[in-house]
Amino acid sequence: MPSLLVVIFAIELAVQIINNFGAAAINSVLWRIYTSLPTQLSKDYAQQRKLQAEYLACRKELNGTSSQDQFAKWAKLRRKHDTLLEQLEKKKKSLEATKAGFDRNVTGVRWALTRGPQWFLPFWYAKEPMFWLPHGWFPYYVEWFLSFPRAPMGSVSIVAWQSACTGVLTLLADTVGAIVGLVVGSKQKQGVPVGAGGNGVGGRAGEKKTL
Repeated sequence: MPSLLVVIFAIELAVQIINNFGAAAINSVLWRIYTSLPTQLSKDYAQQRKLQAEYLACRKELNGTSSQDQFAKWAKLRRKHDTLLEQLEKKKKSLEATKAGFDRNVTGVRWALTRGPQWFLPFWYAKEPMFWLPHGWFPYYVEWFLSFPRAPMGSVSIVAWQSACTGVLTLLADTVGAIVGLVVGSKQKQGVPVGAGGNGVGGRAGEKKTL
């Protein structure tokens, strides 16, 4: 069984990843992976694409057919168009309902693996020391703070360890974000033409000399 220290750190890391990338984006990626698997759902999506292609071809042909000069053909295409549209709408609603259920299930699993343990473990292991501090290295109030709320004095509680993991991961995420922003900003600046204003000044100076 992994150490409780590692478990807490892994949970906080997962929460940070979800917070930075967004739950909706993660759900979208998981949905694409799920629909790419050889399941009935992937077959349903293939049928939807086939129906959509047939519907677009029928609509194009219908738009190119005169309802006055070719009424029989137009009426036949119109019936086919309406049937395909109805089938396409039903398939779309069915897939949207499936995706909504998938999002609910993924959200429930994600909560059970992150937010649930994030709240439950500090309560259950409130008296469990994560590790012990060197004796006599820290003053009493520091030891009391690090052992809060119910860990033995002179140890680091699960709440303190969880807070430390959250703080370090947040700081690391902000640092990485700042570095990426600087790199992207520098690349954008390198792509901007330089000397546009100078050309204008030079042009005005040349005009004055000519005059």
